[in-house]
Amino acid sequence: MGVEEEKVIAAEIVIVGAGIAGLATAVGLHRSRLRSLVLESSDHLRTSGFTFTCWTNGWRALDALGIGDSLRSQHIRQQGLVTVSTELGIRTSLIPYVTKESDEHEVRCLKRKVLLETLAKELPKDSIRFSSKLVSIEDSGHFKLLHLADGSIIKAKAVIGCDGVNSAVASWLGFSKPAFAGRSAIRGYNEFEGAHGFEPTFMLLSGHGVRYGFIPVDDSSIYWFLGFRPSAKEHKEVEENPVKMKEFVLNNLGKVPDEIRNVLASTKEDDIICSPLRYRHPLEILFGNVSKDNVCVAGDAFHPMTPDIGQGACAALEDAVVLARCLGEAYSGRSEADKQCTTEEAEYERIKMAFKKYAKERKWRGADLVATAHFLGNIHQSNNKAIVFIRDRILAPFLAAAMVKKTRYDCGQLKSV
Repeated sequence: MGVEEEKVIAAEIVIVGAGIAGLATAVGLHRSRLRSLVLESSDHLRTSGFTFTCWTNGWRALDALGIGDSLRSQHIRQQGLVTVSTELGIRTSLIPYVTKESDEHEVRCLKRKVLLETLAKELPKDSIRFSSKLVSIEDSGHFKLLHLADGSIIKAKAVIGCDGVNSAVASWLGFSKPAFAGRSAIRGYNEFEGAHGFEPTFMLLSGHGVRYGFIPVDDSSIYWFLGFRPSAKEHKEVEENPVKMKEFVLNNLGKVPDEIRNVLASTKEDDIICSPLRYRHPLEILFGNVSKDNVCVAGDAFHPMTPDIGQGACAALEDAVVLARCLGEAYSGRSEADKQCTTEEAEYERIKMAFKKYAKERKWRGADLVATAHFLGNIHQSNNKAIVFIRDRILAPFLAAAMVKKTRYDCGQLKSV
């Protein structure tokens, strides 16, 4: 299909999606002196989701992007992870993040809105194009033509899909839609008028087929969540009614102190959401097309996972650093004269190889995180009496350690320019 040149907008690197993965990748590229255009389907930055747990590996990525310290000052550091059996009413494990001998783990509950706004401020003016929904991708020699819902066409040398679990770019690459994990999650955010009085500790509670937790964000706010296996009727009733969501949560807490129950009971209905949990099969991540030609995916478009190990956003930040580094290395060392005389084919091959390098480095990490999250989630939300007994009496410390182990990963630094 031919396209009139005057209707086409030319761009070097186009990132589809202005979520965590998209904006972090754009900042990484900007640090590497590469300009990108971010397409966002909404007319504003979407900040739904409240907060996420940013583990040590996530902070390493944020430091590589140059924004770690500004975010640290706004979020309290967690001191440890406590797991509790609500069937037995006892603590089953305790993992301190900071001890006299070790300062190994850095964990904070990070406000999604603050992160997105911080990333956006790091970008040059007009880097984000809002109300720009991708409809289709068309080959055009060594370029890709991106057709948008408003009729616009963007001609890109490189396309990076960061457009979430329902990614149009991932679909173009041949990935299937993420599968339903058989579980849903209710999430809430409670901002108190004064200090809430809780220690900065991540509490994770399991029992009676549900798994929930809460974590202080700062001195006056707490983020909490509850995962459950819904029946068809139950899911519909709960998902569409915040009042029902809160009622369901309070009825499934098990044996917990009143102060924990009060945190959830006092959460405003407007600050409670429910969503089904989806994931991409690890084998599809390993053997699917993470990149093809001058197109690749990152974040939830690449490795959507259940939230059971709290690594979805952290993995997206890792992707951003690795991807920006690979592209930065591909473009580095060229003089202005080289840039002028480089052929389209040579530049296309350079981008293609950078994306292949990124895919090779990231696919095993992505598959490992997805598999671990899915496995631990099923164990923690099991109703099988034998599994529950072994989990609470024997495996609890090992399961908690398995989750924390994934946070030791270091995505490395951006290439100095």
